[in-house]
Amino acid sequence: MALFLLLLLLAVALGLVGVVVKGLIYLLVIGVVVFVAALFLGLLRLRRSGRRPAR
Repeated sequence: MALFLLLLLLAVALGLVGVVVKGLIYLLVIGVVVFVAALFLGLLRLRRSGRRPAR
């Protein structure tokens, strides 16, 4: 869960810097890619955690 939150924070930070600083639009693109990767990672963990055997 900590990795997921770290990736989301990184994506937001890169996106904001990419929008605010002129000429650094590539950081916005990297931020979007990191955001999509974080969502994918979160979905994988969510699906995996649903398959625990009942006690």
